[in-house]
Amino acid sequence: MNPALRRAAAHVFVQSLEDPYLEPDDQHHLVRVLRLREQQIVSVTDGAGQWRLCRLAIRGELIIDSEIVREPTPSRLLTVGFAIPKADRPEWIVQKLTEIGVDRIVMLYAGHSIVRWDESKVDRQLERLTKVAREAAMQSRRTRHVELVGPLDVSTFIECEGGCGVALAEPGGQELAFPVSCVLIGPEGGWTDTERALSTTMVGLGDTVLRVETAALVAGVRLIDERTHDELGRTAE
Repeated sequence: MNPALRRAAAHVFVQSLEDPYLEPDDQHHLVRVLRLREQQIVSVTDGAGQWRLCRLAIRGELIIDSEIVREPTPSRLLTVGFAIPKADRPEWIVQKLTEIGVDRIVMLYAGHSIVRWDESKVDRQLERLTKVAREAAMQSRRTRHVELVGPLDVSTFIECEGGCGVALAEPGGQELAFPVSCVLIGPEGGWTDTERALSTTMVGLGDTVLRVETAALVAGVRLIDERTHDELGRTAE
């Protein structure tokens, strides 16, 4: 991460980097909640990998303080999908996967899924998770939005992906390595035989049985580590 992003007092998404403007909720958070002072540095991003530094004016406006910085595009995009668990656990999963840098998060319905969102409440659930992801992205200084997808049946998602780079998390599976860029986490009841047949790659996440939220985080960390190792290797060549 660029040191300037770390040193900024806060980090927010804006519609335009040419004319950065704080949304009312973001302005309230910076001025009333974080109590930032006039002239403190705030980093702003368009969510597409570009960002710049600004100074906070007395009434909460932003004054441009640096040129636009363009972050390099990752060598490959990483996805973690999970069978939707109960209660507020999806929020926790989305928050943590966003913080560690996963690019896409997919909510899934599997054969053994217990939780299936009411169709009339799907938009509300996704709106809530989108807010969680946005807040986590700002807290962790991300310069790219995380993409939220779903809810989708496991078979539908794998077919849309063409099976390329998609692995199912399964006890006893192989070590996670390239070209896997997407790991799917099943429900507590595990995958059905039909679902296992959808992917030729099974990856193991350890010797113990993990909850959905734990498995999703472990998968995300391993994907990030594997991509980082790959990018460092490319740089050294």
